[in-house]
Amino acid sequence: MKAMRQNDRWRWLTAGAVAVCLLAFTLLIGLLGWQGVRAFWPQPVDQYLFQPPEGAALMVLGETLQKQPQGEQWRYVVKTGNRDFAAPDFRVLYSQGAAKTRRPADAIVLQRRSGGNAYGWLIELREDNEVLTARDRDGLLHQRLVQVHETLRQASHIRRVKMARLNAQLESLQQQADEQQRRGTFTLQEQSEFDANSVALQRSFSMLAQQLTHLQHESQRDTLVLRDVQGQDHIIPLAQVVDAWYPNAMSLGQKIRHFFSQIWQFVSDSPISGGGESGAFPAIFGTVLMVLLMSVIVMPLGVIAAVWLHEYAGRNALTRLVRIAVVNLAGVPSIVYGVFGLGFFVWLIGGTLDQLFFSRSLPNPTFGTPGLLWAALTLALLTLPVVIVATEEGLSRIPDNLRQGSLALGATQAETLWRVVLPLAVPAMLTGLILAVARAAGETAPLMLVGVVKMAPELPVDAVFPYLHLDRKFMHLGFQIYDLAFQSPNIDADRPLVYATALLLVVIILSLNLLAMALRHRLRERYRLMTH
Repeated sequence: MKAMRQNDRWRWLTAGAVAVCLLAFTLLIGLLGWQGVRAFWPQPVDQYLFQPPEGAALMVLGETLQKQPQGEQWRYVVKTGNRDFAAPDFRVLYSQGAAKTRRPADAIVLQRRSGGNAYGWLIELREDNEVLTARDRDGLLHQRLVQVHETLRQASHIRRVKMARLNAQLESLQQQADEQQRRGTFTLQEQSEFDANSVALQRSFSMLAQQLTHLQHESQRDTLVLRDVQGQDHIIPLAQVVDAWYPNAMSLGQKIRHFFSQIWQFVSDSPISGGGESGAFPAIFGTVLMVLLMSVIVMPLGVIAAVWLHEYAGRNALTRLVRIAVVNLAGVPSIVYGVFGLGFFVWLIGGTLDQLFFSRSLPNPTFGTPGLLWAALTLALLTLPVVIVATEEGLSRIPDNLRQGSLALGATQAETLWRVVLPLAVPAMLTGLILAVARAAGETAPLMLVGVVKMAPELPVDAVFPYLHLDRKFMHLGFQIYDLAFQSPNIDADRPLVYATALLLVVIILSLNLLAMALRHRLRERYRLMTH
């Protein structure tokens, strides 16, 4: 009875610990979701008439963030936007008594590519400074926005794909000519072919440049006139407008559609391609690509090391020393791995590769600078102990009679390892992969030294051979959270994006882990009967 009572206490204790963990995780997701997702809901726009304790009356238009009485005064925190011509876009205002307020149905919110939101009233639309008239001015506005966005998309495609390919061909042609000159085989015929190909490529490049100039001019033709709360008119090109809406006149269905549209825009947009300044697609792409490359690197190394330790090394002083080193590596701070990656991978290996294979590009480095490859290798080294320990534990749980039975039937040790042992250890390997992905995806400190940047000019993958460019720098969700939270010049405007980006990072890690867990469960069920 006493033992049963003690077991009951332990069961209650473990159940309580699990409940606390689940509650903490639920509260974390709830906080990130509430603080981040609400930034995409269209908030009402209020027009205030303040009577400050001192000074003249003040008219303000914007989103109300806080409203609370303080004695005889009222304190308001209002997001007024219009950062470029009425900074700052967050104001703390005091009023003698409650301020007079109303919600004009015709107040418009403009989401811009830079400068934050703009609030005011739409006065007119213009094309080449000629006023456009229409019965449905809001419909005309959105129609023109769609046309401008399509023009910008075409211009971006020309610049990022077609012109990039021609640049790559010109560089390849020049490198071939330089190599032939170095070998002394650059004959008159080779010179003639080089000149003809070069002229053809330059002619194509000039045609694309003319198309790009025309599209850029087309995108700047349409403008709108926005009148602010002070009665001043401002001309805003439609090329700078991402979206426009009337929050005080929207129905519930329109708000829901706008909500999901804003979330999709946040996930799929890119500041690189001229999208909104809050687009997270390059950071999502960089995070997932880096984790996949890290997994491809760390899994073979970790599995081979674990197999050697458990199946071949035996029990001796060297094995004990290696295991102690693996455990100690798991406790090294991540920033130390970043310093090691910078010194060993970037400066030593990358610098050596530049001297051997990219000497023509020097002193501009190719691999001797932080990039995607070095970031993946650094994180692979950081997560290697996790994979080794998890795989070795999985190997130790495989019954020895399976190995002995395989050897008794005539199989060699290598065949036994490949056909019997490793398939049964796959679930343990995937457990190590899950732990490695969970740690690597959230690391930020080492990446700041070996490849991550605030704004990458190009994605690591594009339409130019070899398509995957391991030498390029990349963006990462963890670093984007750090930059928005601590390096932003306008933290009040970016605070909701910090929560939204953090929620996005958690969702990506959960998705990768769930995918690995589903695969692990399937393989575990397949090989379950072999262990009994």
